Amino acid sequence: MSDTPGNYHVSSAVIVAVPAMEDEVLAMLSQMSNVEVYGHQGGKIVVVIEGTSTGMLGECLSQISMLEGVVAANIVFEHVEKEETIGNDRRTDAA
Repeated sequence: MSDTPGNYHVSSAVIVAVPAMEDEVLAMLSQMSNVEVYGHQGGKIVVVIEGTSTGMLGECLSQISMLEGVVAANIVFEHVEKEETIGNDRRTDAA
């Protein structure tokens, strides 16, 4: 376990799927770690991706864009929080 605080990245993305394959794409997204579906309608899917670096989020988005039935995958927003160590018990809290 590292004593160095890290960064925590959260990103939202819009995925455009072939409408006839929306259910299949949703099923594949549900199997991906660090990805959560927040809404979908008519082939458009909103997801949140979490990770420890921008590169990790980008890699996940690349994997999503290569899924069968996905037409486009675009990050809309990214937020980074710095994790800081508090107290002597090594608990952390995002600032």
